[in-house]
Amino acid sequence: MPAHTTNTPQAGHPADPATPVPAPVPAPAPAPAPAPAEAVAPLLRGIAVLRRLTEADGTLSLSALERATGLARSTVDRITATLARMGYVRPDGREVTLAPRLMELGNAYLAALRLPALLSARADQLADRLDESVSLAVADRDGVRFIHQATRRRAMSLSFRIGDLLPAERTAPGPLFATEWTPADWRHWHARRATDPRDNGFPAVPPPARTTPDTDFERRTARAAADGHALDDQLIEPGLVAVSAPVRDPRTGAVACVASVVSHTSRHTAQDLRDSLLPALRETVTAMEADLRTAGPPAPSAGAPAGLATWTGASKQELGREFVESLARGLTVLTAFGEGRHALTLTEVAQATGLPRATARRALITHAHAGLVTPAPDRTFTLTPQVLSLGYPPLSRTSLSDIAQPHLTALAARVQESASLAVLSDSGEEIEYTARAAAGHVMSARVTVGTRQPAHATSLGRVLLPDAPPDGYALTDEELEAGLRSLAVPLHDRTGHTIAAVSLAMHAARRTPAACVTDLLPALRETATAIEADLHVATHFRAIPPT
Repeated sequence: MPAHTTNTPQAGHPADPATPVPAPVPAPAPAPAPAPAEAVAPLLRGIAVLRRLTEADGTLSLSALERATGLARSTVDRITATLARMGYVRPDGREVTLAPRLMELGNAYLAALRLPALLSARADQLADRLDESVSLAVADRDGVRFIHQATRRRAMSLSFRIGDLLPAERTAPGPLFATEWTPADWRHWHARRATDPRDNGFPAVPPPARTTPDTDFERRTARAAADGHALDDQLIEPGLVAVSAPVRDPRTGAVACVASVVSHTSRHTAQDLRDSLLPALRETVTAMEADLRTAGPPAPSAGAPAGLATWTGASKQELGREFVESLARGLTVLTAFGEGRHALTLTEVAQATGLPRATARRALITHAHAGLVTPAPDRTFTLTPQVLSLGYPPLSRTSLSDIAQPHLTALAARVQESASLAVLSDSGEEIEYTARAAAGHVMSARVTVGTRQPAHATSLGRVLLPDAPPDGYALTDEELEAGLRSLAVPLHDRTGHTIAAVSLAMHAARRTPAACVTDLLPALRETATAIEADLHVATHFRAIPPT
């Protein structure tokens, strides 16, 4: 069963809807706690860099990172070099961009939580049934963080992403989570409201159109406790409305997550959502709770790479002081968690990562200070929703074309031939180009994204058609056009199904068919393998569009 992920509920009965939830007088926000003496400073700096990149929607210049983090430029350079070595960022000239492999950190949290795996299909079915967006969210202190989104594609559609953090008081799930807040939680919320009235700490939402008194949220929380649901009537921004209901852990009765139906006032008012769609939402919530009740124990899965110490040591030897080994090892500690590994002891983390106990211990102390890990009285550690703040929101909207483009660009530069990505059309008779990287020749294959060609006459189509060649690649020689020769290999999803293909195209005068196979096929296959690796991480908890 998924563990309780919200704060400890208060004892007693639900509050009377006419009586605001008691809350202490607001106090000034306390100064940030200093880092423990045993915290790993380079790890804290690396976390800061990843968070600033996330807040900037995934890309920042090195100079902007320097300003945003307050770190010295040499420190920023070393951190980004280390993150690039890990595959977590991609340097591009003077800019740094988050890379899909970074999602393995958020995937570790989502897998350990188990809720997306157990409940997302129900959310998707409800979205299809109602033709409205449906989301699942968990509590993150006094905020609400999304763990699943089933979004309708419209001109006016929801732009929230998995991992986005919203202030509790401006959402429909917030009052439901707040019914379980402790007095300390309320004090923290009052202090945050006093110091950040414009919600600058929540980059996923616009500033509030108007400031509401704290008593407003207290009344909404009391009403949510009595009604068992809550509404958002344009609290995030004008036009956006939502209705939410809690999904309770069948073992404890506590709120495990909150399911919401989100719409626009052009389709529904908030009251209409409650009157017409809440019954369907509650029906789905009941089914979700039944799923939680009958779910078997999770199957233990492999932890972090066993050869971590060897890999980081080799990277340190190759890159020298540009590789920050303590940062790489510290971040990899987060991947020790996963399905069947929700709560781990220090010994289990050390065994999963292959790190010395002392190294794993300092990393866990650092992550606890950064809010990424919670220690329990039984000496176990669990990941918190804040792990999703490390790149997940911008990367959760990545398309297959986005993932493939940097790999295609690198391949074209390496072999000096044009590289392409294509998918099979719905008819199954044509291919459609979805990403391209041109070579620098005066005469080269030039096809724009969106172009369609007959599948049977192209190497891309040959590996995508049902009768694909058994050796895994296809070569076409002047079949589509005189002088055009191309070579293609398939791309596979996490289940092994072929979903797209990558190719190299060139003028026939530059290479013979045999030379294409000997000279180009290894590099093409390496590129396909690299794209698949990124794709498998990015699609662990979500489907991605081809473009």
